[in-house]
Amino acid sequence: MNRYLTVPCEEKVIKELRSGDYVYITGTIYTARDAAHKRMYEALDQSEKLPFDVKDNMIYYMGPSPAREGRPIGSAGPTTASRMDKYTPSLLEIGLKGMIGKGKRSDAVKQAIIRNKAVYFAAVGGAGALLSKSIIKSEIIAYEDLGTEAIRKLEVKDFPVIVVIDTEGNDLYESAVEMYKEN
Repeated sequence: MNRYLTVPCEEKVIKELRSGDYVYITGTIYTARDAAHKRMYEALDQSEKLPFDVKDNMIYYMGPSPAREGRPIGSAGPTTASRMDKYTPSLLEIGLKGMIGKGKRSDAVKQAIIRNKAVYFAAVGGAGALLSKSIIKSEIIAYEDLGTEAIRKLEVKDFPVIVVIDTEGNDLYESAVEMYKEN
C-alpha cells in the first residue's frame, strides 16, 4: 500500500504503517551515522542535551557526497543500519519514531521498536543520486568536525522508503523470505 507521511509524526500515525508499505515522507528528518550516534549516546550517558529533539522524529542513516552546483546535497544513499544497533534502543526509549537505513536489525532493536511503537524503513541502496532529488534542503546542525558523518537537518518531499519493521514487529526481510519459500 502507498502511504504519505509528514514528519515529525505522532505514534498514532506510525501505528497505522505495516511492513511492506511504500511510504513517501515529507518534512524534517535528521541524518546520523556511527560516529554521531556514539556522541549522542555519550551525551545521554552524561545527561547532556542532544543536538536535536528526537521525540516524534526520524533519523536517516546516511552520509552524503558533496553537493553539485545548484543542489542542496550530493548522493544520499542509506548506510547499513546494523552499525547503529548498539545505540538505537536508547534513542527509541526517548521518543525516536523512525529510522531509515538498509539491512537487517538486531533482536534488541526489534524489541525496542515494538516497545516504543516505532518503525524501521529501508531506502534503496545504490539509489543515492535518485534519493537526493527528494531532499529540498540540507543543513549541518551538529558535530561538523565529523565531516560526512555530521548531523544534518534535511527537508524532504516525497522521500521514498519501504516499511521493513512495523510497530508490531513484523519484519519484511523475514516475511519476504517465507513468501519466496512458499512459491
